[in-house]
Amino acid sequence: MMDSPHQLFDTLQRFTPMGNQPAWFYSLPKLEEAGIGPIAQLPVSIRLVLESVLRNYDDQRITEDDIRTLANWQPQAERTAEIPFVVARILLQDFTGVPVLVDLAAMRSAADRMGHDPSIVEPLVPVDLVVDHSVQVDFSQLDAALRLNMQMEFARNQARYQFLKWGMQAFNGFSVVPPGIGIVHQVNLEYLARGILVKDGVYYPDTLVGTDSHTTMINGLGIVGWGVGGIEAEAGMLGQPIYFLTPDVVGVHLSGMLQPGVTATDLVLRITELLRQAKVVGKFVEFYGEGAANLTVTDRATISNMAPEYGATMGFFPVDEETCRYLLATGRSAEQVNAFRAYFQAQGLFGIPQPGDIAYSEQLELDLTTIEPSVAGPKRPQDRIALSAVKSTFQALLQTPTSQNGYGQSSEALQQTVTVQMSALQSGLEMAGGGKQDPDTIPVGDALQSQHNTATLTEMEMIQNRPTPDRLEASSVETPKQPIELHHGSIVIAAITSCTNTSNPSVMLAAGLLAKKAVEHGLTVAPGVKTSLAPGSRVVTEYLTKTGLQAYLDQLGFQTVGYGCTTCIGNSGPLEPHLEAAITSHDLVVASVLSGNRNFEARVHQSVKANFLMSPPLVIAFALAGRIDIDLSQEPLGTDRRGNPVYLSDIWPSSEEIKSLLQAAYDAATYQRLYRDFARQNPLWSEVPSRTGKVCAWEADSTYIQEPPYFDSFNMAAGTAEDIKGARSLALFGDSVTTDHISPAGAIKPDSPAGLYLQDKGVKPIDFNSYGSRRGNHEVMMRGTFANVRIKNLMVPGTEGGVTVHQPSGEMMTIYDAAMRYQATSTPLVILAGQEYGTGSSRDWAAKGAKLLGVKAVIAQSFERIHRSNLVGMGVLPCQFQSGDSIQSLQLDGSETFDLIGLEAGITPRQDVSLVIHRADGSAQTVPVILRIDTPIEVDYYLHGGILPYVLRQLLA
Repeated sequence: MMDSPHQLFDTLQRFTPMGNQPAWFYSLPKLEEAGIGPIAQLPVSIRLVLESVLRNYDDQRITEDDIRTLANWQPQAERTAEIPFVVARILLQDFTGVPVLVDLAAMRSAADRMGHDPSIVEPLVPVDLVVDHSVQVDFSQLDAALRLNMQMEFARNQARYQFLKWGMQAFNGFSVVPPGIGIVHQVNLEYLARGILVKDGVYYPDTLVGTDSHTTMINGLGIVGWGVGGIEAEAGMLGQPIYFLTPDVVGVHLSGMLQPGVTATDLVLRITELLRQAKVVGKFVEFYGEGAANLTVTDRATISNMAPEYGATMGFFPVDEETCRYLLATGRSAEQVNAFRAYFQAQGLFGIPQPGDIAYSEQLELDLTTIEPSVAGPKRPQDRIALSAVKSTFQALLQTPTSQNGYGQSSEALQQTVTVQMSALQSGLEMAGGGKQDPDTIPVGDALQSQHNTATLTEMEMIQNRPTPDRLEASSVETPKQPIELHHGSIVIAAITSCTNTSNPSVMLAAGLLAKKAVEHGLTVAPGVKTSLAPGSRVVTEYLTKTGLQAYLDQLGFQTVGYGCTTCIGNSGPLEPHLEAAITSHDLVVASVLSGNRNFEARVHQSVKANFLMSPPLVIAFALAGRIDIDLSQEPLGTDRRGNPVYLSDIWPSSEEIKSLLQAAYDAATYQRLYRDFARQNPLWSEVPSRTGKVCAWEADSTYIQEPPYFDSFNMAAGTAEDIKGARSLALFGDSVTTDHISPAGAIKPDSPAGLYLQDKGVKPIDFNSYGSRRGNHEVMMRGTFANVRIKNLMVPGTEGGVTVHQPSGEMMTIYDAAMRYQATSTPLVILAGQEYGTGSSRDWAAKGAKLLGVKAVIAQSFERIHRSNLVGMGVLPCQFQSGDSIQSLQLDGSETFDLIGLEAGITPRQDVSLVIHRADGSAQTVPVILRIDTPIEVDYYLHGGILPYVLRQLLA
């Protein structure tokens, strides 16, 4: 029993897990009996948050008023109250997790410099980091691709992995799932998620926040969790509640069942379209009804995963017997699952609600029988296209002006065909150490270990020195050539990738079955298409091999390239250099097809302008066709060995075929074996050396890990609010500028500020790695902020990329160089933007980079939830235009100076402040803006200069 339990409202009660001794829990039914609120009618997701608020009551961080407020949640009430939510655990991936660890290490260094025990900075809840974002598809279409990509990954990321190993020994409760195990969200679903936890004798639900927006995937398992910025996660792991405004909860009533031939991917693309139109940004979404109950956990998880794409904080499915079946099938013990079931039954939270059970803020209807095969693209995941309309939609977009989000191609250009003498990748890569392997010599699930130490240094040198588009002429490497034809709409990347779909056996088995039928019909993937398979966990390889389907995927070029996010986050690796050179020189609108969740411009590959999301079997189908401008409902994919046309319907697997194989995907012993003893299963990780000690030994010459400057002038005094005067605009942006545009990601160009910095440090361009891998070095990251090749600064019309105009000189230069020149004259900076500023992944560097460049405020028409919060967490003011004001209506061009007035008298949440615009002709105009500091705790964060200084002062005090 816990040492000092509170007995507020007599809610600490006993329940009996099946087969266990009686245990304690904080009872929501007892809270309702005490007359605190109509709790049984609350949305299930709200009740689970309420349990955390009740259990963590201490009359300091969490008060009785907090409990009463949430217990009396009203569907239509104005949202002004903030909820202090203490989560059970924190989830990180490596791109966001490494900078989180860097910040914690910096806090320890600051505490040490001030004479305090650095161990005062310690995670107070369990923290799991899964390394899944670092593997790139350098090699594909080879049986050795997995080995080669893994060796490249470890060669590139040795410094980062050494740092992570230091963190494992320095901090208690900080664990790392090493590379090659799986994608963070699928590993969370299959292994890390506990469903229910116990501490000091008290049982409570598993809850979490994660530093990736797709943390919501766990909502499919009935677990409350969502994505936050790394800054918020740091506060959460250091004992601070996660504060958020009491949300609206949108109920989505699902009825009916999916029709044969329709996949969970088709369903989620329709839901994404529906909920984007319903404007659920910042809201909880809860699915209920018979249709929801009929979905498998993996189908639910596919829907929950896409919550960031439809804009919701969560996409939640309550717990039911299907949840219990999934937990058992994936290796959780019967005792654990029995306790899980008994707990939720005792709380009155077991079972999918039916219509009328709960009062929601808004209710939407979706009949699953209406779902049809679809894709989404070419630039946003909510832009769903029926499969039969893909060809006509793409052809229309080709001629649509760029100002209307088209490609602006002339009718003459549409007929353009380019012949490329492409290197024969297969033979060329075999010479570089690829080669074929006998699959019988590799034990299933142990591929990493079996392939260890078989590549030599000579092979790695050959790999790293292969030709790239910028040095084709200088290359002396002779490889066989094969001519291929490219045109607008040619597919150059086809990737089965990401946690969204590879967690779902029904669509993965469908892909394998389609591959089998395609091979049997004599079909092959079109030349020039870079194919890859990046499962979300090794379990996928296990059941695809067990069913014999992996062999057919291999024959089509969909060999496993790694267990990580790969293409979906931009780690698609290089295209064949002659191919990429032709695309660039002829300005071809070529396409990628992927089973991921993100398709923003320049995300998948900088040379690929059109990107389409779809189910894994459709990825293979389009790869066979080789082009996106095809109507797969009517046109053949290709021809068989006799020259007869083969249609999609000829090779599409039936529901019965898929169901007959599903049992192979759910073997508890397999899950238990593959998620045991990671170090033994990955020798490359075991060989990474690590340092010891409580305080990080920062290396001045490291280009991967540097101590950030957030605590350079740290003292115990908080700051005061001051008006911003004489600010210049660093950039003016239009609508839907995403964190993919803002945050450094993907390849580092040699002539970019970050590339020049690295070369100055002695790093050759071949060794640049990616921005994501260097997120522990603020010098690289601040230089890459706003440097995306597709970002459009309205101050420089007609251009793309991270450029701006410095004022008053009028010189055009990179955003980084302009920011440094403004810093030299102590000129404050602002960013002005349109609607949905900051949509996208929860990338803390989109806020950190702006802060380090000297941005004091961002003024936009609207913000994405996580990015707005991250800006406050870094001490940057988010402000929102009122009364329909915009960059266009105010006729701003970047020549103005700005004052932000109304801060010095004191800050309150969402107060009105004034933006004074001083124009170049001497005139001035004042417009009202809303200060988007939304909660009282955010006021404190801002005054302290951000969450990190606030938390450190709390700890040291």
